[in-house]
Amino acid sequence: MELEFDVNINAGALYDYMLRHTYSAASGILGSAVGALGVVAFFMNGYPLYLILGVIILFYLPVSLWLRAKRQALNPVFKKPLHYKMTEEGVAVSQGEEEQFQRWEDMYKAVSTGRSIILYTSMVNASIFPKDELGEKRQDVIAMISTHMPAKKVNIR
Repeated sequence: MELEFDVNINAGALYDYMLRHTYSAASGILGSAVGALGVVAFFMNGYPLYLILGVIILFYLPVSLWLRAKRQALNPVFKKPLHYKMTEEGVAVSQGEEEQFQRWEDMYKAVSTGRSIILYTSMVNASIFPKDELGEKRQDVIAMISTHMPAKKVNIR
């Protein structure tokens, strides 16, 4: 079976990926916990400095990720659609004359968010498939990933 589709990556898709990636890592969780503790400390002690620091810590990461996603979306790579071809062997992504291929067994993991399906090709690199871009092919993409990757590497809802 082969499955081909095109996706456009915009700042929203990049932001969705960055949020998922950051807040599922220890640093994102720790940062949120520290910010929340600052707010809790304010309510326990009444020191406004705790509230200010807690709010700054809680809002810094999402705002900085949004700004980075906006900046990264200006990259010429994201100006044209990416063409994906999923086969029994793996996934090929192409744009113009450039093409890269990744075998299924080399894929790191597959996850989903409310807006995207994310196929990690390494711990930090991924192919982002915005659900609204996939349209009718969304279930076929999920089936292809689920069929060719071990269940323990797939967390798509």
